[in-house]
Amino acid sequence: MSIIEVNHVTKEFKLGQLQSLKTTALNQWRRLTGQPVEERKPFKALDDVTFSVEQGEVLGIIGHNGAGKSTMLKLLANISKPSSGSIHVKGKIAPLIEVGAGLVADLTGRENIYLNGAILGMPKKEIDRKFDDIVAFAELEEFIDTPIKRYSSGMQVRLGFSVATSVESDILIVDEVLAVGDLAFQRKCFDRMEAMIKQQGKTVLLVSHNIRQVERLCTRTILMSHGRLALDGASKDVCNAFYDASDKQIQETKISTKAGRTESSGDVEIESVSVFNMAGQPASAIEHLEDIEFQVTYRVKKALPEPIFALGVHTTDFLYLATSQSLGKLAPGNLIPGIYTLSYKVRRFP
Repeated sequence: MSIIEVNHVTKEFKLGQLQSLKTTALNQWRRLTGQPVEERKPFKALDDVTFSVEQGEVLGIIGHNGAGKSTMLKLLANISKPSSGSIHVKGKIAPLIEVGAGLVADLTGRENIYLNGAILGMPKKEIDRKFDDIVAFAELEEFIDTPIKRYSSGMQVRLGFSVATSVESDILIVDEVLAVGDLAFQRKCFDRMEAMIKQQGKTVLLVSHNIRQVERLCTRTILMSHGRLALDGASKDVCNAFYDASDKQIQETKISTKAGRTESSGDVEIESVSVFNMAGQPASAIEHLEDIEFQVTYRVKKALPEPIFALGVHTTDFLYLATSQSLGKLAPGNLIPGIYTLSYKVRRFP
């Protein structure tokens, strides 16, 4: 049974645009004389989006910046209304969107817990019952009667997350809040989310740029692109498609701008880095357990005595994989100025 139904939803915004005094006066004259004035085209943050979510389902929403992810969550949380189409939600929603935004600086942590809890629909008796757990989870026992304008930004977000996840709701809407605080608190947030999903069986909508997090937590994922629903399916398949699209975009950017981070003492300059399969053909992707060869062409500007080479590999999202270095494997001797190519072959790339 669907707990959320989104039917042909479009959300439009009018983009602001600075105009010269001359243009403003001219447009005003056209209005007074009944002449047509050129209207600015509205921006479609969402464009004819349709999907449904079953009860107990954990849905991930991914996409590039400006794809419409957060706009969709705000419509579902009833923070704003669609320009056209309809949204039907059955059950109580706890929105974790811009956590901490509703805190009042001059009030203490204690007062903010009661205020935010009430805004999120929690009765005072329920807040009384959960108060100690909220404070303990946020790790703010010493500061609970201090005005939150004295809190660090991390402390404020911890308090907001703790209150929001204490609400008894049917649907949890989460927007990039698992990256709050230090690493230890992020782990606590992640564990609480997993418990809500696996033990309490809540319906969860999760927006995150941490694709590995989405793949782990969500049973299904939708990919948004320029306000449209581009892909809907199993999290692994959709996340892999997003990685592929990101890889392609990175490659195109590198080709068009010759981008790449380079740090050098000036003795050596890298000319190119290439990957080849064992047939000697350039490879843009590597198959599991494939034999491959890296070639690094570099220019030596000053004589180098016994240089050591190292090659590191990471994923698109900068997850470190491995580093290999030439010490004990290669003895290049003293290199005089000129152009050289380093070849590094990997058997059965893991």
